[in-house]
Amino acid sequence: MDHPIEKAKVLIEALPYIRRFWGKTVVIKYGGSTMEEERVRRSFALDVVLLKYIGLNPVVVHGGGPQIGEMLSKIGKKSEFIEGMRVTDPETMEIVEMVLVGKVNKQIVSLINQQGGKAVGLSGKDGGLLLAEKMRLRKASSSEKGQEEIDIGMVGEVKAVRPEVIQALEKEGFIPVIAPIGVGESGETYNINADLVAGKVASALKAEKLILLTDVEGVLDREKNLVSTLSSSEAREMIEKKIISSGMIPKVRCCLDALEEGVSKTHIINGTVEHAILLEMFTDVGIGTQITREP
Repeated sequence: MDHPIEKAKVLIEALPYIRRFWGKTVVIKYGGSTMEEERVRRSFALDVVLLKYIGLNPVVVHGGGPQIGEMLSKIGKKSEFIEGMRVTDPETMEIVEMVLVGKVNKQIVSLINQQGGKAVGLSGKDGGLLLAEKMRLRKASSSEKGQEEIDIGMVGEVKAVRPEVIQALEKEGFIPVIAPIGVGESGETYNINADLVAGKVASALKAEKLILLTDVEGVLDREKNLVSTLSSSEAREMIEKKIISSGMIPKVRCCLDALEEGVSKTHIINGTVEHAILLEMFTDVGIGTQITREP
């Protein structure tokens, strides 16, 4: 009887969280290495479908950097990055849109639907969902001006989110799956970092949670131990002290911005762990790092 009883205990532990989050929106950023293994893809889709069935409103924002790089290699075009951003000329932009909207987005929609969900694919162009403007990258210069601007092409940042199309889909029981392609004021297309899109979408929806799936445990301290909970001020201090560094910095800053703009809690978790979303949301301990507003 021990095994069935343990299963019952898991359900009882999840009950207060299910009650607390019922009817709330959860924005999940999915991409990178979390897309590579079949078991992890299936686990992700099952988690998202379960969230919907128990009364939450999951919204998925996805990336697709490896898939874009693979396609560019096939046509003999080399990927170039400056400060972590893909240099996106008009030809590259066409490939980016084709891969993200035409391939990756539809694969994720199909995956969720295969597990019993009702997913609908969107890009930032649909309903004017993601209004974008050109990203201006600046770096220190030896000239008297102090900084110089770097042109990285059709790379954008989110200027505004029009969430009406997401809200309409949620009301009808659909799960929105969003490709991070934005549209400018003159109709131009922009490639936008998926973490940034997820944060801005979560802010616009006043989401209960923003969850960034990555391929590491979460935020680590100096001794490389997982930090399970951080306040906003503690996270900023860890960045200043260079404890949080490299690729984790933009993810943490994305979380901090979302908290300032109305999101209740943010999480950075290892998406390669099976059922990572459920483990983080519905257990007392969780598996990653949650970053919260000041108490």
